Amino acid sequence: MQQDQQPTIAVLGTGLIGAPMARNLRKRGFAVHAWNRTPSKAQALAIDGVQAFHHPQDAVRNADIIMTVLNDGASVHSAMQAAAPAVRQGAIWLQASTVGMEAIAMLAEQARQQGLVFYDAPVQGTRQPAELAQLIILASGPLTQRSAVQPVFDAIGKRTLWVAEQAGASSRLKLALNSWAFALTHGLAESLALAKALGVDPALVVDVVASGPMDSGYFQAKAAAMLAENYSTSFSIANAAKDARLVMEAAEQAGVQLDTAQAGLRRFERALTAGHGSKDMAATYLA
Repeated sequence: MQQDQQPTIAVLGTGLIGAPMARNLRKRGFAVHAWNRTPSKAQALAIDGVQAFHHPQDAVRNADIIMTVLNDGASVHSAMQAAAPAVRQGAIWLQASTVGMEAIAMLAEQARQQGLVFYDAPVQGTRQPAELAQLIILASGPLTQRSAVQPVFDAIGKRTLWVAEQAGASSRLKLALNSWAFALTHGLAESLALAKALGVDPALVVDVVASGPMDSGYFQAKAAAMLAENYSTSFSIANAAKDARLVMEAAEQAGVQLDTAQAGLRRFERALTAGHGSKDMAATYLA
C-alpha cells in the first residue's frame, strides 16, 4: 500500500453490526471488500460502493486490514481458515466479534501462525449505534500498528478504549459489560411483567423512572419496545443467549458465582425455546 492511499479493508460478516460497519468505512473513503455466509447480505452493500465476494479468500485478497464481525469463535476461525491462502503476510486482523475467553486465545494463535498483526477489538453497541458510527471499540493489541488501525476505529465508532497490549483483555471486558446489559434488560422486563400481573399499568413504571437517577437511554429504548411489543432486532435473543453462556463460562473459570447472570441465561433460554430467538433481546419480557 502506498503511503498516500487508504488501506483496503475486508469485512468478514455483514449482519446487523458488520453491514453498517462496512458502509461507514466506505463513507470514510476506505476501499471495502465484504463477505457473508449468506451472499445476499454482502451483495446488498454494493449500492454503497462496497465490493462483495462469494468466498473469504477472494474478499481478503490484497486487503491491508481484515475485520471479522461474525457470530462466534468457531465461525471466525472457519472464515479465516478459508481465507488463509490469500491473506497477505503482515496484514492486520481486527477481531470485533464477541467470542469469549477460550476462543480469543485460539484466534490470537491462529493470527500468529498466519503471520498477522492481531487486535482483540469487540465493540459495545448494537445495530443503531453501528449505523450511526457510535460504537465504543474495546481494543487490545500491540503498540506498533495502532496508528494504522485508529482511523478504522474512528470510522465506525465514537470512542476507542485501549485496554491492553495483549489480546484477550478486551474480550474479558466485553463479557463484564454484557453481564451488566443483560441484567438491565431482564430487570426491566421483570418489573414491567410484575406490574402488569398486579393489575398496574406497566407504563407507570417507566413514568416514575423517567428523568430520575435510574433513567437512561437504554432503559427508555427497551421499555418502549416491551410496551409496544415491537421486537425488531437490534441484538437478538439467540445472540444474547450465546453471549450469556460465554459470561457464565468465564465466571466458572474465574471462580466467581454470578446468580443474576445464571438466572438471566435461563430466561433467555426460555425465550429461545418459546420461539423468540430471532427477536430483539427485549423479548425476554415474553419469557
